[in-house]
Amino acid sequence: MHKLVSEAGLSGAIEVDSAGTAGYHTGEPPDARARSAGERRGVRLTGRARKFKRQDWEAFDYVLAMDRSNYDDLKDSAPSVEAARKLHLLRAFDDSAPKWSGVPDPYYGGDDGFDEVLDICERACQGLLAHLRREYGLG
Repeated sequence: MHKLVSEAGLSGAIEVDSAGTAGYHTGEPPDARARSAGERRGVRLTGRARKFKRQDWEAFDYVLAMDRSNYDDLKDSAPSVEAARKLHLLRAFDDSAPKWSGVPDPYYGGDDGFDEVLDICERACQGLLAHLRREYGLG
């Protein structure tokens, strides 16, 4: 999403961050296979893992879950009905994805799974960016 936002010239208007629902890998860089898959596409995955915090509900207009399990965990943690309205599955912004579909976890598979996940995320993020442009009147 960072790359799409940057290419659209909207880095000053759209903030992108990433966090998990569990803190297993807090402080660690992205999986080496994910970084390699990203580099093959010209995308640098540089962040460090962190756990989603209660303050994130206030800090962001959209909270995106990769799959239904994370969606349910996040929904349970929402401090209010208003906060829960910010929650969406990432693939909800991909018109080609079946309703309620999640992004598969490539962690226990081969390298090809990371390429597939990046394809899925790119389609969904393109749809999300189009949605944000409409929603906020962004150029």
